[in-house]
Amino acid sequence: MTSNELLEFRTSVRALLSKHATPAALRTAMDSELGYDPKLWTMLCEQVGVAALAIPEEWGGAGAGLVESLMVVGELGATLAGVPMLGSAVLGVQAILLAGDEQACERLLPDLAEGSRTAALCWADAAGWDSPGVRSADGKLDGTAHYVLHGAQAELLLVLTDEGLFETTPEAAGVTVTPTPALDPTRKLASISFTGTPATPIGTGDPAALRDRLREIAWAAVAAEQVGAARRCLDMTVEYTASRVQFGRPIGSFQALKHRMADMYVLVESAESTALAAAQALAEDSATVAEDVYVARRHCTETFSHVAAETIQLHGGIAITWEHDAHLYFKRAHATAELFGTGRRPMAA
Repeated sequence: MTSNELLEFRTSVRALLSKHATPAALRTAMDSELGYDPKLWTMLCEQVGVAALAIPEEWGGAGAGLVESLMVVGELGATLAGVPMLGSAVLGVQAILLAGDEQACERLLPDLAEGSRTAALCWADAAGWDSPGVRSADGKLDGTAHYVLHGAQAELLLVLTDEGLFETTPEAAGVTVTPTPALDPTRKLASISFTGTPATPIGTGDPAALRDRLREIAWAAVAAEQVGAARRCLDMTVEYTASRVQFGRPIGSFQALKHRMADMYVLVESAESTALAAAQALAEDSATVAEDVYVARRHCTETFSHVAAETIQLHGGIAITWEHDAHLYFKRAHATAELFGTGRRPMAA
C-alpha cells in the first residue's frame, strides 16, 4: 500500500474498533471462555480483511505485507482487544510462509485468510522462547509448549521444534490443552502437551533460521502493539488531567504535570518511529533487520512500561480500581515486557 492508502486503511480499522471494541465489550470478552468477541473478529476479517493482509493472493490473501498487518496489531493494542490477530494472522501465517512449503500454503492459508480458522504457534519451553518445548522424532511430537497465544481456542496447531515446523490439531491423539492463568486478563494463554502425537512436517528449511525470523517478527509485532497501547494511555491521561479540577483549575495546567505528559509524548512518538522502522526492515529483509527489531523491542517495551506507570500516577486513586481501564494497560505493559523473551543485542557484522 502507498502511504495514503495505509492511512486510509488505518482509519477504517480504527473506526470499526472505536464502535465495536469498547471498554465494556472488552470486559465482557475477558470473562468469556473464548477470551475475545467472535463477532468483532468476524467483522475485522470480512469487512476489513485483516487476517488476509500478509497472505499472497494465490492463497486467498490480499497480497499486502507485514507493515499492514502490524499496523492492525497496533490498533488492536490501543483497545486491548484480544482477537487472534497476533497469534494466528501474524505468527501462524508467517510460520507457514517462512517454511516454504507450497502444498501446506495451499492447504492451510485460505481458511486462515478468511479468519474462519485460527492457528496457534506452539513454541516456548517452561523457561521461555530460547528453546522449543516440544521435540520431534519419527513423525511424532513429545513435550509441552508453554505460553501459547489462544492455544485453547485455535483449530490448527503449528509446532516449532529443533527439527522443524509441524502441523497438527487439538483433536489429535496425545494432545492435552490446558488454559494458563496470566497476569494480563485481556489475553488468553495455554500450555499444550504432546505425547506421541502424529504430526505433518511443513517445509524442509533450516529450523534455527525459521525460529530466529519468527522471533524477529514476534518482537516487531509486540512493539507495534505496545506503541498503540502506550498512545492510548497518553490520550487517556491528557483527557483526564484536562477535566480533573484541583485548586480551582484543571490539574493538566500545572507545569509539573505538563512536563511529565510532554515526556510521555516524546517517548510514544519515538517508539512509534522505531516500531515502524522494524516493520519496514522485516518487510524489505534489510541488512539491519536484527538491530532494528532489537531497538524496537527494547525501546517500545520501556516506553509502554513508563507511560503505563505514569498513567496510573496521574490518574490518582481511581486508576487502581477494577472499574477503571488504566490497570488493564499496566498489566498488559508488564506482560508484553516478557512475551517472546527479551533477547540480547545483536552482534555487529
